[in-house]
Amino acid sequence: MKQCLWIVLLVTIVAVGAQPTAELLRYFQDPNPQITLRPKITTADRIASHGYPAETHEVVTEDGYILTVFRIPYSHKLQNQNAQRPIVLIQHGLFSCSDAWMCIGPETDLGFLMADAGYEVWFGNARGTTYGRKHVSRSTNHPYFWRFSWHEIGNYDIAAIIDYALATNGQGQKSLHYVGHSQGTTVFFALMSSRPEYNAKIKTAHMLAPVAFMSNMSDKLVRALSPYLGHHNTYAAFFKDQEFIPHNELFSKLLYNACAPHSKFRALCNMMAYLGEGVMDNVDFGLINNWNMSAIPTLMSSHPGGCSTNQICHYMQEQQSGCFCLYDHGKTKNMQVYGQPTPPDYPVEKITCEVHLWYGDNDTMAAVEDVERLAEKLPNRVMHHMEDPTWAHADFAWHKEVRQFINDPIVEIINNYENNM
Repeated sequence: MKQCLWIVLLVTIVAVGAQPTAELLRYFQDPNPQITLRPKITTADRIASHGYPAETHEVVTEDGYILTVFRIPYSHKLQNQNAQRPIVLIQHGLFSCSDAWMCIGPETDLGFLMADAGYEVWFGNARGTTYGRKHVSRSTNHPYFWRFSWHEIGNYDIAAIIDYALATNGQGQKSLHYVGHSQGTTVFFALMSSRPEYNAKIKTAHMLAPVAFMSNMSDKLVRALSPYLGHHNTYAAFFKDQEFIPHNELFSKLLYNACAPHSKFRALCNMMAYLGEGVMDNVDFGLINNWNMSAIPTLMSSHPGGCSTNQICHYMQEQQSGCFCLYDHGKTKNMQVYGQPTPPDYPVEKITCEVHLWYGDNDTMAAVEDVERLAEKLPNRVMHHMEDPTWAHADFAWHKEVRQFINDPIVEIINNYENNM
């Protein structure tokens, strides 16, 4: 255990060029250190820590994946458990999980604001994440477990979570409000165009940093790798059907303990955050000084959330083809699966529910031109362009002014919808 901690510390120090604090040095020089790792907490634990009622549910998809999702059934401030509570479903992005919506606190995070506005709030999780590593018959050690992309997440996972939330509510509700960030928008577009009957189950949809068409995206890493992984070739064949950044429970617990309040290893967490800043700079993820820094400990202790390499390949195919289409399996298998040599486009014109597109100029994953191209095809869309020219991809979740510019406006739009029903 002590050797593992030394390795983590030294790698971090070398990577960021930082000096460990005297407190950390003294601790590691202790010949008999006492290390007790607290178990990693869940989204439900994070909800309950703020006094809200929290529930954990398991949702089984049509193809056998078992997803853990979380629910705030009502607000302890309102005590509205016996009142009519419209449903809001919030879905995370790629490499993320439901913990992403717990990062800043109940005075800012969207889920808590929605609960305090009188709504029942659900936090979804996709297959392959920390909360989506179960299947009725497959082990995560088998490559078939990872043989999915974001198409399956939309077509099966989101559909199952919507149906489960509506059924569990117990108030006879037939539709809900949806909020998605990044991949959480892609899976929504995939579901609503592939299974258009689900449009009737959506009241309003809020797409934060919407990703569909990707021709104009400027992310350096994606553009560098897409020519290799965005085609049906040898590179993609070696990369696909496996877990991306395999989950390590020990490392996950180490990060959680290091980033916990009053932790002896808080300096280590801060060093990792600075390392993360360097990574973000390299992939054009955004400006770190735009962020609410209180989000860092939760992000560090719960991310990456896990995914399949196929999800990454699928996005890179989109960037190379310039289309918003299903997964490209190669000509032979495409003929078997789709009845044509190339994957079909998603018929996004079938998305008839009320779709709000929230987008910004500095988003290197969701370029303005690509969002506008998508908007032209959506029959019922509302545009929300961010005025701040520095507003980037991750800012839609963790910007220091996210409540003012994103969360409060979403609450207001949803309230107006409910009041006018």
